[in-house]
Amino acid sequence: MAQPFELPDFYVPYPARLNPHVDAAREHTREWARRMGMLEGSGVWVRKDLDAHDYALLCAYTHPDCSAEALSLVTDWYVWVFFFDDHFLEVFKRTGDLAGGRAYLDRLPAFMPLDPARDTPEPTNQVEAGLADLWARTVPSMSPAWRTRFALATEHLLNESIWELDNINEGRVSNPVEYIEMRRKVGGAPWSAGLVEYAAGAEVPARVAGSRPIRVLTETFADAVHLRNDLFSYQREVEDEGELSNGVLVLETFLGCAPQEAAESVNDLLTSRLQQFENTALTEVPAMCVESGLDPAECAAVAAYTKGLQDWQSGGHEWHMRSSRYMNKEVRTGASPFGGVLGTSALDISTLFGRPAAARLRALTHVPHQRTGPSLLPDFELPFPLTLSPHLDEARARSIAWADRMGLLGDIWDGPMLAGFDFALCSAGLDPDATADELELSAEWLTWGTYADDYYPLVFGRPRRLIEAKACHERLLACLPLGDPAAGAATAVSPMERALADLWARTAGPMGLEERTALHGSIEVMLESWLWELHNQAQHRVPDPVDYVEMRRQTFGSDLTMLLCRLRHEGQLPPEAYRSGTVRGLEHSAMDYATLLNDLFSYQKEIEVEGEVHNAVLVVQSFFGCDYPSAVRIIDDLMRSRLRQFLHLKEHELPVLCDQLRLDERGRAALDTYVRELEDWLAGILHWHRHVRRYAEEDLPHGAGTPLRTSGPTAVGMSAARIVAALRRPGEGVTTGAIPA
Repeated sequence: MAQPFELPDFYVPYPARLNPHVDAAREHTREWARRMGMLEGSGVWVRKDLDAHDYALLCAYTHPDCSAEALSLVTDWYVWVFFFDDHFLEVFKRTGDLAGGRAYLDRLPAFMPLDPARDTPEPTNQVEAGLADLWARTVPSMSPAWRTRFALATEHLLNESIWELDNINEGRVSNPVEYIEMRRKVGGAPWSAGLVEYAAGAEVPARVAGSRPIRVLTETFADAVHLRNDLFSYQREVEDEGELSNGVLVLETFLGCAPQEAAESVNDLLTSRLQQFENTALTEVPAMCVESGLDPAECAAVAAYTKGLQDWQSGGHEWHMRSSRYMNKEVRTGASPFGGVLGTSALDISTLFGRPAAARLRALTHVPHQRTGPSLLPDFELPFPLTLSPHLDEARARSIAWADRMGLLGDIWDGPMLAGFDFALCSAGLDPDATADELELSAEWLTWGTYADDYYPLVFGRPRRLIEAKACHERLLACLPLGDPAAGAATAVSPMERALADLWARTAGPMGLEERTALHGSIEVMLESWLWELHNQAQHRVPDPVDYVEMRRQTFGSDLTMLLCRLRHEGQLPPEAYRSGTVRGLEHSAMDYATLLNDLFSYQKEIEVEGEVHNAVLVVQSFFGCDYPSAVRIIDDLMRSRLRQFLHLKEHELPVLCDQLRLDERGRAALDTYVRELEDWLAGILHWHRHVRRYAEEDLPHGAGTPLRTSGPTAVGMSAARIVAALRRPGEGVTTGAIPA
């Protein structure tokens, strides 16, 4: 059968190395698979299938330095996971048996008890038997924290097979953002990262396991592994098995292009994720180790984990080029002095140039303040009605008076500017059912969030004062005491600190400790995302597209917004409702629609006037090497895809979730109300952008020497606008007030 496309030139910067215990692992895992019933008689594999796939070679390449015992155990894990994938395909995907698939998956977590001494059920099939055996052999040498993380990754890998089955049954190809998020779970690479910790003897310290640098290392690793696999497995998955969860097919559908062009774009994204991995490893991980106070042994564990992920990338590529499971004929590689010797593909230095080098160059050499002209705006077809709070005028007056009392109008802002921002209009659309006091508080959160978001790039970004920014970050966190929320006022000195302490006391004061802790976490996430922006600004680096979309939710303050909505329904919904993939999918698709909307409106202001690098349109231009109108069309298509996903989840998956959670009438009503609040949120954001004089060309100051201070609402769900031009007139200090009220 002819290949549907020619495999592209892969970016493989490190040579693969082969574990010397590969033959022992082959022999061991063959006997283990037979003992578990996975070979003859299973209806899935026979011995020749296992031998041809050669999972021992995969593990020997991806874990080149581990012992023979560890390599055999890791190989057994991979045999198990690939058998599960093929078994689920034959029994449930090909037959479309959704109910049977759910029942099958629901039993598996019982075979991963966090306490190894706890009994497990009697296995009823090969997958259950293999999982029970592997879990018992692995967890005694790992900490409870690792067991919890690895069990969760395994559950995600198993359970998200239902997402694939749902899409197959509906003939639905996911959008690119949804695909990346879901593929991390169903694709299993985070699970593979857990096995890297085991094989390398490098368990990540628990106190940094959830940090951004470690999370990005793991997620970029996962995305690169999955995208590479999609390129090699397209023919088998799409043409033979009828799969719809393949990155090449996703981009082929989204971009409306031929498989070859889609494959090149997938490879570009794979390269971008690898380069993000490198950037994080070299610029963020060392700082994290110092700031977290890791001891030498812990630092060595983080370094070994990073190296283990790097080894996996190179080894996984080498295995894909040789396994009979994949399409790997005529891989485009340049001439090698080693004549195709195993493990030497990365020594072809031609793969370091061409498209990979051009993409890295574009990301680091963007010329700021280029003339863009007025922002290009597509037709926004948002099907949700707008309702404005009747307390709008009162909230306007009270929130401006509050900002004056807090001292927010004495340096980078003044009264007319704040009145022109009209944060109360934002709040009135976002939360039309709020009381007068609730609406005022919402508008004041918007005011503080925008002030702080403006302050960071003006004071810390342009002069690259990252150490001072970190100190400011710590002082703001000190204004958020968990014990007595009112006590934060005693530590507050600056207007930004005093305003935050006041908001914290009024918002967190009536809450219980659990809710207060969650609110603290959402604010901290937003503050940390502003440090991420400063980090990119210091490098003058246009972000990687996946990193940008995911971090933009945080710079937008979306987590804070969603949390405040959830707290209204406290006690009406079980926690697992908010943790479900359905609700998280609703939230993320709404967040992405709103952030992309803001980036379209603010393009001229941010790119031409402020010299920003954080804008989705610019990110698309940099990634695809395309012009402004083409990037706008791509963003518009992505927004429409995210909206379709929101509606799909609401109409098709939300009722299923209600049934799964056995929600009563009160719980279903609370969940419906929460979804309507997300719809209000989107309608209010679009209304604000259309009616506030903020982004039209005539509202933007131009010309040398013109004082400029512009921003857009953030914190409780609005834009992360920037200050990149605060100019001084001769003989004057920094002035503000360029935006008319």
